[in-house]
Amino acid sequence: MEETRKSAEEFLTLIKKSRRGKLKIYIGMSAGVGKTYRMLQEAHTLLKNGIDVKIGFVETHNREETHALIPGLPIIPLRKLYYKGKELEEMDLQAIINLRPEVVVVDELAHSNIEGSKNEKRWQDVLDIIDSGINVITAVNIQHIESLNEEIKEITGVEVRERIPDKVLALADEVVNIDLTADELIARLKTGKIYKQDKIETALKNFFQSEHILQLRELALKEVASQVERKVETEVTKPNVLKHERFLACISSNEKTAKTVIRKTARLANYYHSKWYVLYVQIPRESADEIPLDKQRHLINNFKLATELGAEIIRVKSPTVAKAIIEQAEQRKITTICMGKPHLNLLKILLATNVFNELLKKLSSSSIDLVILS
Repeated sequence: MEETRKSAEEFLTLIKKSRRGKLKIYIGMSAGVGKTYRMLQEAHTLLKNGIDVKIGFVETHNREETHALIPGLPIIPLRKLYYKGKELEEMDLQAIINLRPEVVVVDELAHSNIEGSKNEKRWQDVLDIIDSGINVITAVNIQHIESLNEEIKEITGVEVRERIPDKVLALADEVVNIDLTADELIARLKTGKIYKQDKIETALKNFFQSEHILQLRELALKEVASQVERKVETEVTKPNVLKHERFLACISSNEKTAKTVIRKTARLANYYHSKWYVLYVQIPRESADEIPLDKQRHLINNFKLATELGAEIIRVKSPTVAKAIIEQAEQRKITTICMGKPHLNLLKILLATNVFNELLKKLSSSSIDLVILS
C-alpha cells in the first residue's frame, strides 16, 4: 500500500513538472548591458514564428533603442492600485494567468510589489506564472542575487535592498549572461544610453567605476558558468559524484555573523547541488523568556532568509553548542559543517568545557569537514 502511494506521488510530481512553464533568465553585471533589449528582440522573433508571446511587464527606462522595440508587441495592460493616496501601476498577474499566452516577458525580476498585491515580490509572481504552465522570459542583475549580497556590498559599498533567492536561478531552464566589457559599458553610459545627462557624472564616480564593473562582470560570468555546470550534472547521464554532499550551517543569534554564514553556505550548497541545513542551538540564557526581543527578531529574519535560500531549519535546545552540532551532523549525515569565526567569549566557553576539542576530535576521525567562514 505504501509503495503504491509513493509511486502515485512520484507520477503526480512528473505530471506537474511536465505542465510547468519553462523559465529563461537573462542576467547581467549591471543596468544598461542590454537585458531588456535582448528580451524584446527575442519576443519579436517568437512572434514572427507564430508563438503567442505577450509583454507582461517591461521597463525601458526611456532608453531610445529599447523603447523602439515595443511597437508591434502585444502588451497586457498594467493594473492600477492606490497606495498612500497615489495611483500606481503594477504588473497584472491574474490577467497573465487568465490570458494564458505561450510566452510572457516579465522584466525587473527583483522588483518589490506594491502593498495590496497577491505576492510581496515579482519573482513570486513569476513562479505562479510558470506553475500555471506559461513560459517566462525575465531578467535580473547580478547584484540582486541573495547569496551574493555581502560580496556586492564589499565591491560597491551599497547594500542592495531588492533581492531574489538563489532557488529562482536554480529553477531556471536557461540562464543567459548579457556581457559587455567595462569599456563598452562606460562608453554606453557616457553617450547617454543608460542614464540621462544629469546622472552620468555621479554614476561614473560610484557604481560605474571600471574596477567595480570588472568585479561584477566576474561574478556574473561565474554565476552563469555554475548554472550550466549544475544543469550538466543533473541532466547528462553520468554518475554525479557531488550529489552526496550535505552542508550544515551553524548560526547564533548574532544577526550579521548568521547572515554571512547562511549566504556563504548557500553558495557552497548551490555549487554542489546539495541539500543543506541551518542549525540554531538554543542555550539556556537564550530561552524564549530570556532572549532579548531584538535577537528574537534577528533569528526570525535569518530563518526566513535561510528558507528562501533553500535550507531546512533545525532548532534544538542544549547547554553545550558543540555537542549539539556533533549530534545533528551524525543524525543528518552531514559532510561539511560551516561556522562563523567564534567570538572570544564563545571560544573560551567551548574550550573550557572541552566540547570544542571533542568536536575537533570527532571530525578528525570522520569524513566531516569543518569550514570557518570569515
